[in-house]
Amino acid sequence: MTYFGRACIFGRPDHSFGEAEGFCAVKINQLRAVKVNIPRKQPTSKPRRPTWNRSAPRQLPINKYPEFSTLPSLMPGMGGGEVWVQVTAEDGTFGLGSCSFGELTAAVVDYVFSPLLEGRDCLAGEYLNDLMWRSVQRLGAAGHVAVAQSGVDLALWDLKGKLLGLPAYRLLGGPCRRTVPLYATGDDLDWAIELGFKHFKITNPAHYDMSTAGLNRVEEKVAHARELIGPDADLMLNAVMSYNVEFTVQLAERLKPYRMRWLEEPLVPVDLEGHIAIKAAVPWMPIATGEDHHGRHAFKQLVDHKAADVLQPDLKWCGGLTEAVKIYTIAEAAGLITIPHGGANSPYGQHFAMAFPESPIAEFWLGSDPGIPLEEVRPIPGMAMPKNGSLVPSDAPGFGMEIDPSWIEPWDHSPSAHRGARYKYRG
Repeated sequence: MTYFGRACIFGRPDHSFGEAEGFCAVKINQLRAVKVNIPRKQPTSKPRRPTWNRSAPRQLPINKYPEFSTLPSLMPGMGGGEVWVQVTAEDGTFGLGSCSFGELTAAVVDYVFSPLLEGRDCLAGEYLNDLMWRSVQRLGAAGHVAVAQSGVDLALWDLKGKLLGLPAYRLLGGPCRRTVPLYATGDDLDWAIELGFKHFKITNPAHYDMSTAGLNRVEEKVAHARELIGPDADLMLNAVMSYNVEFTVQLAERLKPYRMRWLEEPLVPVDLEGHIAIKAAVPWMPIATGEDHHGRHAFKQLVDHKAADVLQPDLKWCGGLTEAVKIYTIAEAAGLITIPHGGANSPYGQHFAMAFPESPIAEFWLGSDPGIPLEEVRPIPGMAMPKNGSLVPSDAPGFGMEIDPSWIEPWDHSPSAHRGARYKYRG
């Protein structure tokens, strides 16, 4: 007896709900939040200068108040660290997914999703996704809950690929392109150009509370970037929710001469009416958004109201790869493209971009020191890195991550393990 071509090694068929008659369930033996302690090798090349990421000011909604740092790593609400999710099948095969925001997310994984999914068929992805979504409606199916669901879902896709011996992009339908073209996000434009990138997104230095001075600051930065990259390169600006409608409309007028490919995430995700107003006021400026939208329903609202031109779900935050596929389908039917936030910085987004025709380019956040080859700062063993502005995902089973089991340890939920908040009010 076989299950999708794989020999049934788990004994008698299980005829429980959700499993086809005559097929064996490949059951989840354990689902847990973990830490993955990947050994970090120091680059052998010497940097020319520190990365822009250590010093370039950026704005998020909290920067309405000047007491807060303009470096995201020091802002409240940004900490907690990476959370990995490990899903292990009965034969010991395991899959790994990752998400964000530390203990709050890990607690949802271990105390909500683990007891819900353990013992169920790990290949029943749509069923498991629906169980998770329905189980958290009273908690609120966004925020940390959606992030936790993302980690679980990505681990399930990784496990499925390993069990079936296929890379994730083949599970998604197979490759639609030979290589994935990329754009570089960051302010070290000279280094990005040297690395072979031909598309660029810069960071935003102003909050709407800065008014005319803020408009001047943004326009000056965009003008400098356009001059540096030339007239033929794509140029985007990432506002990260730090504008309001008035500021966005004024800025869009100012940026007309610089031929922007898009203006990204000007408003907080809950402001649907504001997104609608911007598109009505400045129809010539493409609006991209979605990294902080969670779940297919939030994206469907954007599409139904024609409030965005580019959808940008984050696969580690939006609910996972299963949810991102649903978002892509909604967008594709409306003639829109889907470009996941930070897609090329993870194996998950790389495989997504390889499989879907209406995902024409992937984002690579370039935050390492100029002068150090990208191969020397590979974050996950086995993950592809950009070469000349493009990449080819690993064709190893699952997401192709080469994680030694000895690097994996259970998540520690004790309060002592999560002290040291990045920001504390001292007033």
